[in-house]
Amino acid sequence: MKTIVLDVSGNKAHSLEVDSAISFRPFIQYLKERVKGEKTVKGALYKTALKEFKKYDVDDTDIPLENIHNYESLLENMYACLTPALATEEKLAWGLCFPLQPVTFYGTELMYQLLENKKNDQDSYVVSKTPAEYHKERLQLVYSFILKELYNFHVPVKMHQYHAGIKSDTGLLGYFHVNLNTDFIEVTPKGELPPLNFRELQQYIGEGSSYEILEKILPLNLFRFRGISVITVSDVTAIQAVENIKNIRLTRTPGDQEATYSDVIQSLKTIVQNNKIEFDLFPFVKVNNKPVYGNVKGGTGILFSVWGEDNLDPETFQQYAEGYSANPDSFFSPDILAEDPVVFHWLHHFVKLGVKSLALTPVFYDHSIVGVLAVHTWEGETFDEKILALLEPAIAPIAQLLQIYIDEFNLELENIIKEKFTSIQPSVQWKFNEVAWHHMHDKKKHLPIRNEDISFKEVYPFYGAIDIRNSTVERNMASKADLSHHLNILSQILDQLKDHHYSSLMEEMIFNSRKWQQVLLQEVLNTQDETNLNSFLKEESSDYLFHLSQQEPKLKKLIDDYLLLTGIADGDVHKNRYALEVSMQMINTAINNFFEAEKEKLQQSYPCYFEKFRTDGVEYDIYIGQSISPDKIFNHFHLKNLRLWQLSSMANVVRLTHALLPAMPTKLYTTQLLFIHNHTIDISFRADERKFDVEGAYNIRYQMIKKRIDKVHIRGTNERLTQPDKIALIYFNKRDIDDYLPFITYLQETGVLDLGLEELDLEDLQGLSGLKALRVGVVHPEKPNNI
Repeated sequence: MKTIVLDVSGNKAHSLEVDSAISFRPFIQYLKERVKGEKTVKGALYKTALKEFKKYDVDDTDIPLENIHNYESLLENMYACLTPALATEEKLAWGLCFPLQPVTFYGTELMYQLLENKKNDQDSYVVSKTPAEYHKERLQLVYSFILKELYNFHVPVKMHQYHAGIKSDTGLLGYFHVNLNTDFIEVTPKGELPPLNFRELQQYIGEGSSYEILEKILPLNLFRFRGISVITVSDVTAIQAVENIKNIRLTRTPGDQEATYSDVIQSLKTIVQNNKIEFDLFPFVKVNNKPVYGNVKGGTGILFSVWGEDNLDPETFQQYAEGYSANPDSFFSPDILAEDPVVFHWLHHFVKLGVKSLALTPVFYDHSIVGVLAVHTWEGETFDEKILALLEPAIAPIAQLLQIYIDEFNLELENIIKEKFTSIQPSVQWKFNEVAWHHMHDKKKHLPIRNEDISFKEVYPFYGAIDIRNSTVERNMASKADLSHHLNILSQILDQLKDHHYSSLMEEMIFNSRKWQQVLLQEVLNTQDETNLNSFLKEESSDYLFHLSQQEPKLKKLIDDYLLLTGIADGDVHKNRYALEVSMQMINTAINNFFEAEKEKLQQSYPCYFEKFRTDGVEYDIYIGQSISPDKIFNHFHLKNLRLWQLSSMANVVRLTHALLPAMPTKLYTTQLLFIHNHTIDISFRADERKFDVEGAYNIRYQMIKKRIDKVHIRGTNERLTQPDKIALIYFNKRDIDDYLPFITYLQETGVLDLGLEELDLEDLQGLSGLKALRVGVVHPEKPNNI
């Protein structure tokens, strides 16, 4: 036992102005009561202790802290009476403290060892508190003690604390629990006790401000505290490490898996108290009930290195994962190098990575496997099965954590599907939720199911279209060039083959080949002719040549060379169509990526519905209005913001696609069109088509106009309105473009648009007359503004 004065708070506690002193009186009173009531042999122990206290005559004596070592025999008697008989000093962390102060003056070797480590390593303690936090905790303790002893009012307060510090022998956190016993402290008022409103006090306690109020109503200088506190310290490293994993599960941030798993791995190391044992977690995620790679490495990443995409193709991984899920056995080896390489052939991957000891434990949640926990060491270090027993309490919270990751993986898939492939975008999700809730409520209550429409009234529509210029002409030219080349090669091989094999079928093939060559001399190849010609080349002629190669082995080499040449997708006979497809794909991918990024920015200003359509280029519809977001005030400035965005985004698209020209195999240009409709429309979700559409005759006219204006001409000319490097704005009335004109001027003055602005009348279309347009050029960064 030791009699050393030690500040348990590490000198972090504020001074507490309270009349308190060490006194043996409460403990002596305790001994007297035990002597009267104790009927076992323990009574002799209490009588002996009581005699010792009488020798010192300290019933009403305050003991100064600096003199406490003079009473060591009395402290030993307290230790003997208050600790279990079977507990040894080496294994018991027990001590005595100044009343209601964080100062211990007597205790076991183990207690001082734990608390001195805490004092010496304050900066490494993860549960360290600020002086203000220590002060608040002490006030809570003191006032709960006063209320219980003097007012018989019990306040729930923790009489224990958890502390954590780095253990010098392992370099890992160690946790210990400090419990405070105030049974041997007495409090007495120095005067008359002030009255308290306990109903009001209960309210303050619920709000967490009761102790600040009590400091005013019951100043501590009204009371005297005498006695001794008893503390018991327990090493709860393993228990607290498991609790940490549970807390990580509850407090983690979705999407921050890397930090989450890092904390879990550190807690697992704390449980086994060995920094050289490594851990790894591998969650089992599925798509369409088939295993796929997870995208998180939890720990050393060794399981991902062996089973991940860098080592296994998806099909092999699926085969392995399904096999393991069907028979999820545990595996343990203290030395995998000593295992039979034939029986455990799969271990060679781990051997190559430098693993020495290895344990694989399947992790289950609700009777389904959710992942694997790997425990391993690198070469030079080993562990035994006792380590695995220590980890058993952590398996359940790890299973819950892996299940959460799987749920988040599935939710992310669902969100991507909603955002990318359905009309349920975040801006309108609330309406779907509302209708779904009504459906659920009615079904649960056995009420008639409401037939609710998902609709949005009086929204402003925005339409834009980016088209690839002359895409039909370019496609026709590419097809004719490739088909002509293909026919020439076919004619050549047929001429060579007829010298070695003659038949009526051969003559027919040669005739048809030449006939198709004549068809290709036409200016335009219609769709039906193109389909029939492709059928002739890909099916009829190829099938005949393959049959001929089987009948005439000597011709096989010549025919195989032809079939190989014509079968390569990006080969010589498909080069023009392939080049065109690559160029169109470059444009559409760039535009799609641009609008995906812009869509997110638009939502920050005001929620809007944004839907893209893939044609030869890209079209989009945007709807915005109060009904899209009822909880957020909508006004005209949101419209103006979106109109400015329309202009500037189209200018950016022009620059973006123009910058792709040097890399395009076939040079393609885009045209840009906006239809300005300055009136609100109604839209509703069509369940049969899984998309939003306009409602009402007037609104349907808006859709009809959009479909007819893409190839409109300028009135009295054969010139198409839409032209490369220009933005066209179609409208009916001058007031429709009032908001756009200042923005055009702004973009002209900032060097984005050309200074010239054309005002044009457009030709009448079926059911449409009076259309007008503005057309303005876009300035490319390398091209100076035309002043």
